[in-house]
Amino acid sequence: MTGPVNSPLTGLGVPLPLVAAPMAGGPTTPALVIAAGRAGALGFLAGGYLAPDVLAGRIAAVQESGVPFGVNLFAPNPVPAVPAEFRRYASAIQGEADRYGVDLSGASPVEDDDHWRGKIDVLLASPVPVVTFTFGIPGRDVIEALRGVGTITGQTVTSPAEARQAADAGVDLLAVQSAQAGGHSGTLTPARPAPAVPLPELIAGVRAATDLPLLAAGGIATPGAVAAALRAGASAAVAGTALLLADEAGTSAVYRAALAAAQEPHPAGPPGPATVVTRAFTGRPARGLANLFTARYSAVAPSGYPALHHLTRPIRAAAAAAGDPNRVNLWAGTGFAHATAQPAAQILTALASGL
Repeated sequence: MTGPVNSPLTGLGVPLPLVAAPMAGGPTTPALVIAAGRAGALGFLAGGYLAPDVLAGRIAAVQESGVPFGVNLFAPNPVPAVPAEFRRYASAIQGEADRYGVDLSGASPVEDDDHWRGKIDVLLASPVPVVTFTFGIPGRDVIEALRGVGTITGQTVTSPAEARQAADAGVDLLAVQSAQAGGHSGTLTPARPAPAVPLPELIAGVRAATDLPLLAAGGIATPGAVAAALRAGASAAVAGTALLLADEAGTSAVYRAALAAAQEPHPAGPPGPATVVTRAFTGRPARGLANLFTARYSAVAPSGYPALHHLTRPIRAAAAAAGDPNRVNLWAGTGFAHATAQPAAQILTALASGL
C-alpha cells in the first residue's frame, strides 16, 4: 500500500480502509481498539451485553489514547420467546446444565433491552466519533441526538431492502454484513436468516440501492477479500474473526484453543461443516464453530432473543471456566482459518497489503 485510501474514514484521521469489528462478549477490548487505531484502522468497542457504567469506562480508556474509534450497540428488536417453546428447550438442554450443577427448571424468559437508554445517555454525555447499531434501527430521535453531539451514525444491514430502511431512518453509513460473518447476524428479520450471498455481490446490490458510504463485513480475513470488497463499492472492510487470536483480543483461553484446533487439518478430511449458523445459544441466528452443542440443539432451538441468551449463559460460563469447548458459543466467520496469533497491528497491516 503506497498511501492513504480515500474513504469516509479519512476525515476521522483513519488512513487505512479497515475497521476492527465490534465483537461482544469478550474478544473486543479497549486495548484491541487502541491497537487498531494506532495501526491506521478504525476500532470499534462492542457495547453489547455491557452495563452503561462499564461501557463508559471503556470509552474513557480509549479516549485517553487519542485514537479515533467507534461504538456499536444492540438496538432493540426483540424476538419474544414463546413460553411453551422456551420451557421445552430448557428441558432439552438440562442435561448439559447438569454437568455444571445448573438448574434450569425454574427459568422463565428474560426479555430485556440490554440497557439501551442508559447506553445512549452515556454516548450523549461522552460523544465518540462513530456509533453503529445492530439488530434494530433506532428511532430518528436517537440518530438526530447523536448527530447533534457530532457523532456519525451507522446501521448494520444484510440486504438492499434493509439498506433502504436504514437510509430512510437517517443514518450516515451502512455496515453491510454477509452471511459469511461470524457472530450474530445483524438481520432485521431474524426469523428469516440472511441468504448466503457472496459479500462482493451483496455490496454491489446495496450500492445500487443507496449512495450512503458502505463498510463491508463477512469473511474478511485475507488481503484479497479486502481488495474485493473495496472493488465492489465498499469504502472500508471490516475484520472481526481475523482478529480473534490477536494479542490484544480478550478471546478466552477455551475459545483460542478451539480456533487453533479447528485450523488443524483433519486426518480423514473435514468431518462436517467447520462453521454453522445456529440459534442454539441465543435464540437468534449466529455463525460459529460447530461443536457438540450446535450439533445437538440447532435443529430444536426456538427463536427467542434475548431469552435464550440468558437461559444458556450460565452453562456457557461454567463450560468456559472448565475449558469445555463443546458447550460454549465459539463465534467465527468462514475465514477463521486465517486468524493468527499476532499483534493486531501486524494482522491489519497484512490485510491492507493488497491495496
